[in-house]
Amino acid sequence: VPMVAPGNVQVHVINSTLAKVHWDPVPLKSVRGHLQGYKVYYWKVQSLSRRSRRHIEKKILTFRGNKTFGMLPGLEPYSSYKLNVRVVNGKGEGPASPDKVFKTPEGVPSSPSFLKITNPTLDSLTLEWGSPTHPNGVLTSYTLKFQPINNTHELGPLVEIRIPANESSLILKNLNYSTRYKFYFNAQTSVGSGSQITEEAVTIMDE
Repeated sequence: VPMVAPGNVQVHVINSTLAKVHWDPVPLKSVRGHLQGYKVYYWKVQSLSRRSRRHIEKKILTFRGNKTFGMLPGLEPYSSYKLNVRVVNGKGEGPASPDKVFKTPEGVPSSPSFLKITNPTLDSLTLEWGSPTHPNGVLTSYTLKFQPINNTHELGPLVEIRIPANESSLILKNLNYSTRYKFYFNAQTSVGSGSQITEEAVTIMDE
């Protein structure tokens, strides 16, 4: 098997889900056989928004021939990763380069995990929600938009409310009685807004 690990491994993080890795080629004499390519082993060490450590699953990408760089797609935003590089000949893999640590920046969050509308009165509704399963960063706020829907399914004026990121419920007051409302709800990080969840609810007709 090859004797030497690739040297001077560098990682260039392009965005929250993509990084480029490059390395110096090993001396051909040290390959001790036919150079088939290089393998990059990489794995997520932890999410930076959640301190929990999960089962670490190593991923492997193979770059054929004498390539000295490669792309690592499909990374998770706002996470810490490690990688190393090995050279491959017909017999197997050489030693791994020292582990290199890199971090991906924040991305936009996934949609809130749920939006529940309860306690209808004549002029109020209570909203409860769950934070996104994948925050992909530090949540900065939620945005709630809502509008009335009349009997011919036309949409009325849209109202928009910013809600602090640490809240998980809200009582909406001063609504019209016996009116159907449509709600659009999403979360934000400093990068931008995530995908929204929608829901409808009706205020009651009379006490």
